[in-house]
Amino acid sequence: METTTIEERIPWKSRIWISLADSSVAMLQTIVGGGALTYYFTRVRGLDPNLAGLVWLLFGIWNAVNDPLFGFISDRTKSKLGRRRPYIRYGAPILTLGFIFLWLDLPTSQGVMFFQLLIGLFVYDILYTAIATSIYIMPYEMAVSNKARSSIFIWKIIFMIFPNVLPFVIAAIQPGPGDDPTNYRILLMGMAIFLGLIVFLSTFFYEEKVFTQQEEQFPFLKSLKESFLNFAFVIFLVVSFTVIYIQTSLMQGVAYYFDEIMMTPLPLYLGLAAGIVFGIWFWIRKRDPWGVKTCVRVWLAAFAAGCLIMLLGGKLLIPAVIGFFLIGVGFAGGMYLIPIMNGDVIDYDEQRTGLRREGMYAGINSLVTKPAISLAQAAFLWILQANGYDPLLTKGLQSPQAENGILLAWMLIPAILLTISWLTMRWYPLAGKQWDEIKQQLSVIHEEKERLALQKLHAKTAD
Repeated sequence: METTTIEERIPWKSRIWISLADSSVAMLQTIVGGGALTYYFTRVRGLDPNLAGLVWLLFGIWNAVNDPLFGFISDRTKSKLGRRRPYIRYGAPILTLGFIFLWLDLPTSQGVMFFQLLIGLFVYDILYTAIATSIYIMPYEMAVSNKARSSIFIWKIIFMIFPNVLPFVIAAIQPGPGDDPTNYRILLMGMAIFLGLIVFLSTFFYEEKVFTQQEEQFPFLKSLKESFLNFAFVIFLVVSFTVIYIQTSLMQGVAYYFDEIMMTPLPLYLGLAAGIVFGIWFWIRKRDPWGVKTCVRVWLAAFAAGCLIMLLGGKLLIPAVIGFFLIGVGFAGGMYLIPIMNGDVIDYDEQRTGLRREGMYAGINSLVTKPAISLAQAAFLWILQANGYDPLLTKGLQSPQAENGILLAWMLIPAILLTISWLTMRWYPLAGKQWDEIKQQLSVIHEEKERLALQKLHAKTAD
């Protein structure tokens, strides 16, 4: 069967602004979900680590309801701005306020701190879910081909340098036990205002397809069922859980690692940066010759090797530099390959059902990834506690057992999860020439659907 070739193009302003918005939200989430917030509450303010772990588990239960529900609602949203942009534009100011609440200087009793962290996370995450989900799925609304989507993801990776570097900056400037955190809090609040403004302004520089709003979506339960009948999506969820767990664990652990084990961070930073740059170049070059499936399997293996090297040799400089390099390659793969893989899964769903259901898929994905964040936070803290880590000690005074506990909490579970994901990817079905032909057919179908939708919209306007 011959297929007309469609060359999809996305304006450069759209690519840059959606990537800026994505990076801005990721920077806020890096602080909240990546360990800096937990470190601040437990190490600086003195919240019991067990209470902090309980907050993250309760928070994970909330996400089990919050994310799929929002995905379903956003798929059914109809407005002049589209299905996704209203949440990004009008949610940005509220997201900023929710973030600021987490850093307010409230009384330091255990009860007040527990409820400040709990309530702040709940409020913040409602808006984070709405905004981050909408931004995340915009490339799938804007194009079908991996080439066109890749033109967005490359910009996303460039701007994602900031949230990836941020944990190391935070680790260098964050106060420790007994330090005055006032300037630190003010800095983070000011950053939130600036990033929230970027997210708000970005919505004036990209648009969605019109035809997606005119499609009649499935009821909630049927939509949920159809998503899990997509076998490629089930495999994707395994990999997605792994990636988010690891990103959370690695970002959280870096502050503890440099506090207690490695006092010469510069060579490791350089190794990480080199790995990220090399990884971006490598995965872009290999995406088409190898295919997404093979690239993902190779990437998972490299990432697992980096974690194992850190687990076994993280107290020595040379192994640590090598480990950080491979972890950088892993981070680059996660930023570039996972969104492309997710787009293929959603495209396959459209080929099965005839509907674009990005929101539902993003919501179910968050059902898996948000608990991964909570589990990573809680597991890290509990492993530290089990190995005698004392959060009230000054930096550099932990016992050898506690130092080993930091490496275990930081690297062991990620290495196991990456190995499981590598094995699972063996059965991923979206690969080969037949899949490439299906993708091209969808591009043609989208062009026709959008043409008819615009005709219908213009006819209504004329009436």
